[in-house]
Amino acid sequence: MNKFRTPLKNVRGLGSAKSGTEHFIHQRLTATALVFLGIWFLCLVVSLVGADYVTAVETISRPWNAVLLVGLLVAMFWHAQLGLQVVLEDYIHNSLLALALQVSVKFVAVLGAIISIFAVARIVLGN
Repeated sequence: MNKFRTPLKNVRGLGSAKSGTEHFIHQRLTATALVFLGIWFLCLVVSLVGADYVTAVETISRPWNAVLLVGLLVAMFWHAQLGLQVVLEDYIHNSLLALALQVSVKFVAVLGAIISIFAVARIVLGN
């Protein structure tokens, strides 16, 4: 009976074709954002070489620098979470372990982003 099945019929229903493209696009968008934001951040850090603490705080407190730094942090944690998700999906075959690791990675990424944004907000708000 299986010899009459087409190759398409054999693979239909195996795997999800619902969010793969969206995941791919998000990975590429965050990677592109990280390239530009990473260059900006590198220039910012180089401009602060030899500067004192007050100058560094004033530089980060400028609205555009704070916004770009928050953008860098969000893109970085999001991109890391997306990348680790792909690695876990590819190499962890125990479904319970995979679920636990996926939830842990998302939790750590969200927690890291929140803490980092909070740190930038404290610098910007002066306390």
